Amino acid sequence: MKSIVIPFIAALVASFSFATAQPDTKEITAADDARVAATMAADKAGLEKAFSDGLHYAHSSGVVDTKASFIDTLVSGRNKYLKMDYIKREFSFPAPSVALMTGQVRIKTQSAEKGTNEFTLSFLGVWKQENSAWRFHAWQSARLPEPAKAN
Repeated sequence: MKSIVIPFIAALVASFSFATAQPDTKEITAADDARVAATMAADKAGLEKAFSDGLHYAHSSGVVDTKASFIDTLVSGRNKYLKMDYIKREFSFPAPSVALMTGQVRIKTQSAEKGTNEFTLSFLGVWKQENSAWRFHAWQSARLPEPAKAN
């Protein structure tokens, strides 16, 4: 019985210590707000600061960007984000230095190729603490169907 109780107590204590040490959502919310602002402004320095070097950005279209390719697309103006309004944004912390961001966002984009588009996405974003700062590490999204028009 002792051999079962001691590991159980150790696991319980570890889970309580992580639960109390979870990061403050204000810090990561501010980091995400800065990322959104830099994206909409096509601010290269802001994007460099917000994005992890290992960024994996999977658009709802299936196109996948790296940090370099996504920054280039935004800064060159090939794709512009005109609006990014969260409908819902929540954070969870599966590990002390990792945050999962889930929710829905209404986005309006403009490109020479596709014109202006507005749509709603369901998303999963991954944030990671790197050198004591939260960096945007990954994004995966799916386009949601538009609500039916009222008659």
